[in-house]
Amino acid sequence: MFKKFLFLPLVAVMLFGACCNNTPQGAHPDWTYDAVVYEMNVRQYTPEGTFAAAAEHLPRLKDLGVDIVWMMPIYPIGVKERKGTLGSYYAISDYCATNPEFGTLEDFDAFVARAHELGLKVIIDWVANHTSPDAIWITERPLDWYVRDEQGNTIVQYDWTDIAKLNYDNADMRAEMEKCMRFWMERGIDGFRCDMACEMPFDFWQTVIPAIRKDYPQMYWLAEGEHTELHNGSFDASYAWELHHLLNAIARGEKGVAELKEYIAKDAAAHPAEAFRLMFTSNHDENSWAGTEFERMGDAAKVMAVLTFTLPNGQPLIYTGQEMGWNKRFEFFEKDHIPAWENNEYAQFYKELTALRHNNAALAAGERGGKIEYIEDVPAGVFAFTRAVEGNAVTVYANLTNEAVEVGDTNLAAWGWNITTK
Repeated sequence: MFKKFLFLPLVAVMLFGACCNNTPQGAHPDWTYDAVVYEMNVRQYTPEGTFAAAAEHLPRLKDLGVDIVWMMPIYPIGVKERKGTLGSYYAISDYCATNPEFGTLEDFDAFVARAHELGLKVIIDWVANHTSPDAIWITERPLDWYVRDEQGNTIVQYDWTDIAKLNYDNADMRAEMEKCMRFWMERGIDGFRCDMACEMPFDFWQTVIPAIRKDYPQMYWLAEGEHTELHNGSFDASYAWELHHLLNAIARGEKGVAELKEYIAKDAAAHPAEAFRLMFTSNHDENSWAGTEFERMGDAAKVMAVLTFTLPNGQPLIYTGQEMGWNKRFEFFEKDHIPAWENNEYAQFYKELTALRHNNAALAAGERGGKIEYIEDVPAGVFAFTRAVEGNAVTVYANLTNEAVEVGDTNLAAWGWNITTK
């Protein structure tokens, strides 16, 4: 059964808007603090799997309450050692071109223009750690742009047999990487999600990001990784991977409220107050390789999503299909599209979450959001807290058990929640 939010009347909405306009300049672009990120898997998003077809859905995403559309890699995919029929998005052969599967550069430009017309931001996946083994740099650039073994062969990492690792000891390669990133900034994108950001030397990011920011100060940088060094003069946001795995464990009944409080304290101590932490119940890796949120979290999937929208420093992520409760693992190297989009209870659920986020300054990410204050007089298994800033407070009661409980005069269903605002 869908659990409705309980909202107290919001006082003086006009005052909230005025307050936001007078907020001092923060550590990040103003537009990022209450932003909700949507990860778009272009290949699987529509039957056509094209930029043009995806653009038709941008008004739906705007209505959902999305702010940032993160497009998974849009570049040509290598043929050598290709996995599956269509290959991995992350085995790139040319950083300054589009995958013909998705459309042309002009089609991409039209997608970005349409998004901007709607007030949406667009960021693209940037894979700086490696290319495909038949990328144009392999033949057009010096041998030492890549890490090579004693026989002179490019190397792979993990089980990524379709990649060739780049050599960050080479200053020319670094310079060309920045040049390619600027190619996309010049086309009007609003930032990057940087794949496996911890695999490159941190000094690369600490050099290239400030350099690009000088020309594009309103851009947004998201790192896949959660090393604290990522926030040292570079990224706006990093992945809260540890939290994600903890939420899975709580859903399985292996962890609970105590471990969640311990995590929040540890994460706050490890990261600067300004750090955004990307929080999610699914993404492209988890969906394809670990299972959908329903496989991993079962009936707890919704309450865990509530936490990703309300925990301190969090920046929430919605992955392709979550807003319709799509309970299927996408094939990663093949065409496996959503057959038809549904405006169902999950769409309403995420609309309520995005509205909650946008309408409450206490839930802002980074240094602008309210600090967490725990409510202790609650039944075992209930995670209760308030976050408040001047003029706004949000209180959350989340039942992290599979049994219904009474909290005051309110009944919380198994894996249920109650939220009030003032």
